[in-house]
Amino acid sequence: MSVLDNLYRVRERIDAAARRAGREPGEIKLVAVTKTVPPEIINEVIEGGVSRLGENRVQELLKKRQNLPSGVEWHLIGHLQTNKVNKIIGKVVLIHSLDSWRLAEEISRAAGENNTMASVLVQVNVAGEETKYGILPSEAADFVESAARLPGLAVRGLMTIAPWTSEPEEVRPVFRQLKDLAERLKSNKAGAAMEYLSMGMSGDFEVAVEEGANILRVGTAIFGERQ
Repeated sequence: MSVLDNLYRVRERIDAAARRAGREPGEIKLVAVTKTVPPEIINEVIEGGVSRLGENRVQELLKKRQNLPSGVEWHLIGHLQTNKVNKIIGKVVLIHSLDSWRLAEEISRAAGENNTMASVLVQVNVAGEETKYGILPSEAADFVESAARLPGLAVRGLMTIAPWTSEPEEVRPVFRQLKDLAERLKSNKAGAAMEYLSMGMSGDFEVAVEEGANILRVGTAIFGERQ
């Protein structure tokens, strides 16, 4: 199957999952994850209607940003080192991976220097995996409330990465917990919008949609296995 065939199939699956959950498919944003994908292939999905691209690494994002259409929304979805913050501020629509207080302060500082607002999602390590970044769920409320007070920083919601599994149903509780956490933060009036839930990747995005995700980060299901 071609990349466009894959994209069409992914959209069909998103729409079907949304309908199962009684949701409007149009409220779900698809971010095509372009890690290691060459610009000529990325252009195919842009021509196929994809308007949001996600990259894990700052350098790869900046390089591709120069060689792809200017109307694309860029999302940084991978771990962001504090020494790379200056390079990315003002060049991405959303940073999905705010995972420490030090990083929050650095984004705030850089946003102030660039006279802009940086939109971020707080990464929550729902499953408590030692190999993953993120704030623990028990610390999330205090973290979000404090981060939302920093100048230049707009906390727009939460992100999580579920454990890898060949059975997507196994990670449903992870997505449900993030959704519940977002709802509690809304009711607590923590000062953050909680507009977005970024959860769900190629292996589990349908379950994520059913549990309330409105941003999906999908790469392999569109572009195929990475080399």
